[in-house]
Amino acid sequence: MARRGITLTEQRILYLSRADVESVALDMPTIINLLTTAFQEKGAGRVEMPPKPGIHTQPDAFIHAMPAYIPALQSAGIKWVSGYPANQQRGLPYISGLLILNDTETGLPYAVMDATWITAYRTGAATALSAKYLARPDSRVVGILACGVQGRTNLLALAALFPIQRVYAYDIVPEAQARYVQEMAARLGVSIIGVDEPRQAVAESDLVVTAGPILKQPHATIQKDWLRPGAFASAVDFDSYWH
Repeated sequence: MARRGITLTEQRILYLSRADVESVALDMPTIINLLTTAFQEKGAGRVEMPPKPGIHTQPDAFIHAMPAYIPALQSAGIKWVSGYPANQQRGLPYISGLLILNDTETGLPYAVMDATWITAYRTGAATALSAKYLARPDSRVVGILACGVQGRTNLLALAALFPIQRVYAYDIVPEAQARYVQEMAARLGVSIIGVDEPRQAVAESDLVVTAGPILKQPHATIQKDWLRPGAFASAVDFDSYWH
């Protein structure tokens, strides 16, 4: 965004907490539409997005810098994001981060915001946008493996584009699975069924999402032949659990 006429002494930086970001209440269809523009611009070669550098202070953990410039949206900035699987045992989020936006005319930063909600919903929207072009339009059954934040936002995004009627949910933590079943059934008004084995969440589904922690050494569990012919799968966890 260009903010002309602002001097250094007049510069103000807007700081937005997670609660501030969530209070905007962007709905999933809007997020998917914005992401469509971003992907189309990237495909046309009109986006500057270099490979993300990262540091790794713990096994299976990462801290990444993700800069990008999208002229069509007058948007330039960087996301500084981390993923620490052990945080779940500490009562802390697996994914956290900040997003910094810069003026496209002067380069001055004008906003710093929490990126937790943004990351969660943008990632879910990316799955749904991919499914829009790769999955069967009449897909009605979803399999969710890992009932955390991404398990929720990916289902919300898919439900925005597909006539979802039934969801199979699996998690290695029974309590997390039970919370997911109760919460998402109430939120979407569809049948959410907790299952005991990952294969059950894959074999009967038209749309499959795996959303566990990203692992340096994959814990290969899911077999490709578990998928039904014509099914769509989104490996949000970078295929950490796929053969």
